[in-house]
Amino acid sequence: MTQNTATTPARPASGNGKRDAIGYALAAINRLAGARVLDQLKLRKPAEKVLFEATKAGFRTAGAAGRSFKAVEQWGKPARLPNAPEKKLFDLTPSDEQQMIQQMLREFAEEQLRPAAPDADSACTPPPDLLARIAELGVTQIGIPDEIGGAGTEQSTVTNVFIAEALAHGDMGLAVAALAPSGVSNALVRWGDEQQQSTYLPAFVGENVPSAALSLLEPRPLFDPFELKTTARRSGGGFVLDGVKSLVPRARDGELFVVAAHLDGTGPALFLVESDTDGVTIETEPAMGLRGAATGRVLLDNVSVPKAALLGGGQDEVYRECVRLSRIGWSALAVGTGQAVLDYVTPYVNERVAFGEPVSHRQGVAFRVADIGIELEGMRLATYRAASRAEQGHAYAREAALARTLAAEKGMAIGSDGVQLLGGHGFVKEHPVERWYRDLRAVGVSEGVLLV
Repeated sequence: MTQNTATTPARPASGNGKRDAIGYALAAINRLAGARVLDQLKLRKPAEKVLFEATKAGFRTAGAAGRSFKAVEQWGKPARLPNAPEKKLFDLTPSDEQQMIQQMLREFAEEQLRPAAPDADSACTPPPDLLARIAELGVTQIGIPDEIGGAGTEQSTVTNVFIAEALAHGDMGLAVAALAPSGVSNALVRWGDEQQQSTYLPAFVGENVPSAALSLLEPRPLFDPFELKTTARRSGGGFVLDGVKSLVPRARDGELFVVAAHLDGTGPALFLVESDTDGVTIETEPAMGLRGAATGRVLLDNVSVPKAALLGGGQDEVYRECVRLSRIGWSALAVGTGQAVLDYVTPYVNERVAFGEPVSHRQGVAFRVADIGIELEGMRLATYRAASRAEQGHAYAREAALARTLAAEKGMAIGSDGVQLLGGHGFVKEHPVERWYRDLRAVGVSEGVLLV
């Protein structure tokens, strides 16, 4: 393989002109709407209508422009990571390197993510400097082969699970925001051809990692990832995409999306879509949970993409594997957040005194804490087993489904129990458990985002 691992594609400055113009316009309209003269001239309602329409348009266009991706050199063949060595026994003992990664990221999550989480939750956006610090840790490079500038030597599904779990112990929303680009880079490594890899992967090995995300979920009840309403039809030498993708992390700042769409005559397939493509607009979509991930909708209106945008050749098994790996990723996030709940409520119930003794002396409290620990270990074991089989190249569809089911049902129960154990304190934002409860509910409704 002939590659230039030391050179990354030249990238122009991110196009924020559109966003700045919208910001100035909204500021001017806000000042106008607050003027008393509007009431005197009976122009209040027309001004408010203009403000509403401008705000709506601004939310739909912000973040629609990004960097330009261009291959510096065409590679001879795609770079792939081999499966991890097969294990004779199911051994959950992390390697020395994995233990180091776990400890480093756990401390980072404790010292950096958790203090920043309340403000990120209120503002519905992650702090840019925090995302930059996470990028400096090289998290996105673990799944990229070392021959093209990454740090990967083999499939690292278990390591990626450890990373997601450690970061989610600080805050799930910020963990999703930080790890979303890894989902795209991992997809490119697994299923991208040489042209797709040479065009996009070099951008993921530097410190200026692009904002990117998987876009599988759609805004409709009882969503089934294998019954997509977003469509792709063949047109000329490429495809035309139409539809709406929901709860996409950092959508407003997104530069590259992997979009799931139903391809005529084929079925569900994955497409690489750059955010500045004509017909792509972004709409903010603050949710109940994962607010720190700055979720939004990606609207696709007659979006034309080239033939080279089809990822994995449109093969059915590629899409199925994407869904399975994403579900393992969500399970890992649930384990990390569930562990945060357990670590927080245990000292609380031991120190909280009622009627002259710690509330943990009451059986109803003690048993509920024990149930959290029991369910959490079940979630962790199921997630690790699915990840272990995946990275060794074994069949893991059953294990991924079990892990996701446990994470969705028991994770939500853990969040609810955590709120209950804090009593009235569980209902207020002074304590983080209410935020973790909201985040854990997302596990049962979300698809995509994190590809381990």
